[in-house]
Amino acid sequence: MKLNRFPLLFLFFFTLGLQAQDYLFPVKPGQRAFLSGNFSEIRPNHFHSGIDVKIGGVDGEPILAITDGYVYRMKVSSYGYGNVMYIRHNDGQSSVYAHLRNFSPKIMDVMRKKMYEEQKNDLEVFLEPQELPVKRGEIIGNGGNTGSSGGPHLHFEIRDTLDHAIDPFKYNWKEVVDNTPPILYRVALTPLDFLSRVDGEFARKEFTPLIEGGKYLLPQAVKITGRVGLEIYAIDKMDGVGNTFGIPIFELKEDEKSLFRINVDHIDFYKSRFLLSHAHQNRFTKVYQTPNNQMNLYSSDSLSSGALTAAAGQRKDINLAMKDYFGNTRILAFQVEGEDAPLQVNRIKPSSNSPTVVTYHREVMQIQTGPSEWGEMAEVHVHGHVMDLPPAYIAGGKRVYLWDMSYGVPDRIELCTETIIPSVQKKIPYGAALAFYHQDVDILFEENSLLDDLFLKLEKGGKGKSSYVKVNSPQEYLQSNIEVFLKNTTFDEDKTRTHVYFQASNGRKSFVGGTWEENGIRFKTRNFGTFVLDEDRVAPFIRAVRVNSDEIRFIIRDDKSGIRDFEAFVNGEWILMRYEHKQNVIWSEKMNKQPFKGEVLLKVRDMAGNEATYRSTLN
Repeated sequence: MKLNRFPLLFLFFFTLGLQAQDYLFPVKPGQRAFLSGNFSEIRPNHFHSGIDVKIGGVDGEPILAITDGYVYRMKVSSYGYGNVMYIRHNDGQSSVYAHLRNFSPKIMDVMRKKMYEEQKNDLEVFLEPQELPVKRGEIIGNGGNTGSSGGPHLHFEIRDTLDHAIDPFKYNWKEVVDNTPPILYRVALTPLDFLSRVDGEFARKEFTPLIEGGKYLLPQAVKITGRVGLEIYAIDKMDGVGNTFGIPIFELKEDEKSLFRINVDHIDFYKSRFLLSHAHQNRFTKVYQTPNNQMNLYSSDSLSSGALTAAAGQRKDINLAMKDYFGNTRILAFQVEGEDAPLQVNRIKPSSNSPTVVTYHREVMQIQTGPSEWGEMAEVHVHGHVMDLPPAYIAGGKRVYLWDMSYGVPDRIELCTETIIPSVQKKIPYGAALAFYHQDVDILFEENSLLDDLFLKLEKGGKGKSSYVKVNSPQEYLQSNIEVFLKNTTFDEDKTRTHVYFQASNGRKSFVGGTWEENGIRFKTRNFGTFVLDEDRVAPFIRAVRVNSDEIRFIIRDDKSGIRDFEAFVNGEWILMRYEHKQNVIWSEKMNKQPFKGEVLLKVRDMAGNEATYRSTLN
């Protein structure tokens, strides 16, 4: 007899569902929990992939396994998730517990042994199912503030069988209560191609909404031309805490018809860097899908991918619902009115000394310049061809020219009164492995280096130790590393302690590294911006806090390139040293209870290769 497989499959997945619903809350189950962060919250350069559970502002809260399983991965580190544990459960899913002060004794015994075997102060290990089984409700560690945490809490995640993070709220824990709706601060409309306009201009424009009867409104219709994107700066709130949270669901309607939907219900870590395409300056959520964004968080009821459009003279009602996981909702309502692109936006005269300004918006080069008695037509020189370019419009008495660099990157643009040499060197297509060669700088792009098509801008300057290169803007982003070779530096001094540093707009420098090759240095970076040469010849600082038979403890610090690593020995034997970079403290953790005796040796190295040494003797 042939069996019907459907009921068997249904029973299998239904059983898994029941088991998943039986997850225990990891902190004080049965008691009201308060959070400082939720799933979907926009953090610097990434979505928050779990929930942050408050633990009373101090270390030590017992953390429980949410159901039966085994520890399959754990890591001790002073950065990132700090002390973190991953538990695989019988339903194939896993749970993650990060920023722990410590693991439970049985788990730490295993970890400590492996650290001593590897002689590593920071270590990540992967375990077999039989090595560290745990039971539902078992204390697996204590909450803390390790890694890149800003205060004591538990960062908690649930991951599915594909290792995607999923929203823990879906398990309907009664410990979390929320009846508070989102709050909207700002609304922006932005052109999505060089034919688009917002209130007549090729410019992103922000608006402050009004709230009436619980609904957010824009007081007047916004005039648009072509394809325009909606961006939202909004937060969620939760009962009983002052923290701000992310909004997972956005539902966009145009004349009561569904247009676009965002639902941040899972995070694929291989694609999570595309958050930088999903948000404007890590703050505004783009309620449209940008080209090449690979995250599967969007559903569109048209081919527009969320773009707003309206024919000339046509008015449309736009409605955006912002929802948290618990169904608390706020509505934004406004109108857009279509118009043909105007040739003159306003009649305000520019100041007589108003300079020419060149800006770049993905593929669009925008030039704003004052009036000219020699005429308004510009000449665009592209690969040996010359094309006349009229102003797109006049705004504030200034001519505004727009050029779509998808048609070619100009060699120069003649404006009658001056010549513009674009800083864009080349278009680098998304997904292409490509080498760019320049007389002063070479750049290698891998297939996964970019988040979108890139219009490469370079500025090389200085000589010798003052050499620098600027690659695009820090407000533009990469998916993964590019390799940069800064050539012809004319730097002929000792290169052993001279490296590349990223220089922020405030002048602060952070170590990047690099390898010298004759008169150039090769380095990798995941960020755009300004890179300079700098020298670090000062060894790290060491101060003994406690050196006795029970414990050795030190303050270590490096104020230039930063701490690379350290190692300690007592009587010639390697000693595990734990590290908390926020306090610059390292301290010993013994493998056994034998007292320390003999020579104490500590070596601390910085990123530039300088080494400091501490020696003493314990009798």
